[in-house]
Amino acid sequence: MAGGKPDKAAKQEAKRAKREAAKARRRQIFEAFKMQRREDKALIPWMLGVFLLSVVVVFGIGLIFDIHWILLPVGIAIGALAAVSVFGRRVQRSVYTKADGQPGAAGWALDNMKGQWRVTPGVAGTTHLDAVHRVIGRPGIVLVAEGAPHRVKGLLAQEKKRTARVVGSLPIYDVIVGNEEGQVPLSKLQRHLMKLPRNIDRAQMESVEAKLAALGSRAAAMPKGPMPAGAKMRSVQRTVRRR
Repeated sequence: MAGGKPDKAAKQEAKRAKREAAKARRRQIFEAFKMQRREDKALIPWMLGVFLLSVVVVFGIGLIFDIHWILLPVGIAIGALAAVSVFGRRVQRSVYTKADGQPGAAGWALDNMKGQWRVTPGVAGTTHLDAVHRVIGRPGIVLVAEGAPHRVKGLLAQEKKRTARVVGSLPIYDVIVGNEEGQVPLSKLQRHLMKLPRNIDRAQMESVEAKLAALGSRAAAMPKGPMPAGAKMRSVQRTVRRR
């Protein structure tokens, strides 16, 4: 009995913590919804339209088989999920639109990738905040560059040569993030990497990561995430040089 009380107290505390975490998530989602609604006037019409369309389609299927009242709750549930999906996609698009073109945006997008990806931001860079980020995944090695095209091309070529000396014949892909011809837009960067062919297994990923860790970084300190709009580039550059 004496041992049961602490267990019960621990379970109650765990339940309370779980409720608090769920409440915090709901609050964050609601705040995100309010912010998106202010900036995106089409958000509510889109969510409402998708919800109603889903309900009508499922209800219509139910009419055909004469089970419409049974399928109505299913249609409402599907409509709610579809509306939430629309909300998530529009929020994501808004975030990428704001981040596009800002120093550190590509590194931020790579850090938020899902799955077995090993991201090392800023393995090479300049005081102008151009940068090359290294990603190790099932395709092999992907070098992702962001910044002024006339500077990052040379930076990317140097890093690719430096990496090849360590990994030999292992596949090395290079990507420049941007909106010009031959570049990959920020919003499509994660999808682009996911579509690359799988060339190595997880054991090889571990081995490659250990080898490349010895290379270190040749980059100036990069901002952790997209640099806020309006930030003074000269001040940032002075800070980078001091580091």
